[in-house]
Amino acid sequence: MSHSAPTLYWESHGPANAETVVLSAGLGGSGQYWAPQLPALKERYRVLVYDHFGTGRSRGQVPEYYTMADMAAELEATLDDAGAGRVHLVGHALGGLIGIELARRAPERVGSLFMINAWASPNAHTRRCFSVRRTLLNEAGPAAYLEAQPLFLYPPVWIADHSEWLEQESAHALASFPPRDNLLRRMAALQSWQPSPSDLAEVRADTMVLGSRDDALVPWSCSQELAKCLPNASIRLLPVGGHAVNVTEPERVNALLLAHLQRHRLSADSFKTQEAL
Repeated sequence: MSHSAPTLYWESHGPANAETVVLSAGLGGSGQYWAPQLPALKERYRVLVYDHFGTGRSRGQVPEYYTMADMAAELEATLDDAGAGRVHLVGHALGGLIGIELARRAPERVGSLFMINAWASPNAHTRRCFSVRRTLLNEAGPAAYLEAQPLFLYPPVWIADHSEWLEQESAHALASFPPRDNLLRRMAALQSWQPSPSDLAEVRADTMVLGSRDDALVPWSCSQELAKCLPNASIRLLPVGGHAVNVTEPERVNALLLAHLQRHRLSADSFKTQEAL
């Protein structure tokens, strides 16, 4: 079941006439997730960040039968709203799956993909983690859900060293926590996404798959399998960093991301904004 794409909250940073880099977050859906990447990117790229539908500043009720295709349609509508042509798409986890769907449905819009701890098919370990998270949300509430969240996202030593920051982040997240059904329906869409090998073979964009060997939510083997399924993908596995490796190891990830963008530059006409044209 599809729905018409709503207008989402988005922000643009950096030069208006530069190549556009779109940053798509994971399950949390907030564009603010990408704060560690913005300073490195906005000097030379137009950086578009957005809040997924039903999260953050993109208000609305997520429909019951929500899909990754819906999320891709929402992103495509957001690109139109922002006047973006062909873009580089950087996605974390669920955001990477949105990138795959957009590259399938509108290949002319995606010049390259950079996916962080994403996957090609459901994994037993990840399903177990999401089952625990759903139970926490349903039976103990948002505060318990948020208290447990760092265990899935960050390495133990990093959690111990950043306890004050994590407490502040949890308080902010609790104050802006989305409606429970929105989060549960986003989880369901994520877990029901099962592209076939032929679906993944349709993704022709040059792709970097980045995985973390200590990811406690999505095993690094999922990144490895995803890279094998995409025709024009390469893979890099980092030894540490956890699921949110772009937060815990920003310098390392930013260097890899900038190198990827330099290797896969877009033609000037393809990335000009509608205003520039």
